[in-house]
Amino acid sequence: MSSDLIEAMAALEKDKGISKEVLLDALEAALISAYKRNFDQAQNVRVDINEGIGQIKVFARKEVVEAAEDNTEQISLDDAKKLNPHYQVGDTVEVEVTPRNFGRIAAQTAKQVVTQRVREAERSVIYSEFIDRADDIMTGIVQRVDHRFIYVDLGRVEALLPLSEQMPNETYHPHDRIKVYLTKVENAKKGPMITVSRTHPGLLKRLFELEVPEIFDGTVEIKSISREAGDRSKIAVYAADPEVDAVGACVGQKGARVQTIVNELKGEKIDIVGWSEDPVVYVANALSPSKVVQVIVHEEDKATTVIVPDYQLSLAIGKKGQNARLAAKLTGWKIDIKSESEAEENGILDAYADEKDAEEIQDAEIDALGNAANQADTPKEDD
Repeated sequence: MSSDLIEAMAALEKDKGISKEVLLDALEAALISAYKRNFDQAQNVRVDINEGIGQIKVFARKEVVEAAEDNTEQISLDDAKKLNPHYQVGDTVEVEVTPRNFGRIAAQTAKQVVTQRVREAERSVIYSEFIDRADDIMTGIVQRVDHRFIYVDLGRVEALLPLSEQMPNETYHPHDRIKVYLTKVENAKKGPMITVSRTHPGLLKRLFELEVPEIFDGTVEIKSISREAGDRSKIAVYAADPEVDAVGACVGQKGARVQTIVNELKGEKIDIVGWSEDPVVYVANALSPSKVVQVIVHEEDKATTVIVPDYQLSLAIGKKGQNARLAAKLTGWKIDIKSESEAEENGILDAYADEKDAEEIQDAEIDALGNAANQADTPKEDD
């Protein structure tokens, strides 16, 4: 082994991030394999590599016995003592067995094995890099397209964009630059296998983090996302600081921030609504852009009845029920939408008003009883 190979290992370590120790281990395994294969030797051997001068030596490990029966695995006590008088039966002796023409044969075999180990090590490095990028967004370049996948170049690896993860309103062509969301990173035999998506709600979340500094630094929090990719999405945002307008921060001046995201998603409509822990407020916000007259909450069923103006009914429900469906998914509440006239016909508003009046009367009675009890417990002053 020449010093050139050592220098090449150092270059690989620098360029590909593969440690020289890994390469030396691979080279040692290759040399042992070459020795056993080319010299028909099956004994336990060790390879010593001198990095400084590029010298290789092969040592056979043999057990010290009284009389050797298998010279490939054993050495007699007399022969062992010639090497070192302190050897005893049962010790292990290392004897140099480096063949004269070992260098040429070993180099050829070692090259093949080391190349394979380098590939494996490089795959491991790439896997380690991308496993930390799972659930993150990356920019890639479309390489080719077939009936099952879009193949996206992410730099050091090619990712798969399955048909099910492609947006229905997009057409992909080679050399297109697209942003993708990493959904799965697997360490397959042929190298890391990465699956990406353009439909995952996480893509929308990451895009907002990129475009809205207040989300990136935590001032504004994304509470929930519901998405029908390529058509419409809803995103609920919240700011703990009452001075911060969470919705306004996401929309941006003259809608610039959200428009950038809409453009990236090829025209997908995005409703940005304010999150609230009060389901009445939250559900009403979630049905944006429609107006809401009343939200009636049924806590036990985690359901709501939402009453909207007659002329807003179709807008609240949305095309094929999309607006209501996205709002329900966003809030986690079942939503039953009714127009004002329908609610009046079915007596929903009257029943709700009677229920609220009864609750208010009961609360007032409880307060009155509490006040009376407090007065009774208060000691009177002496006349």
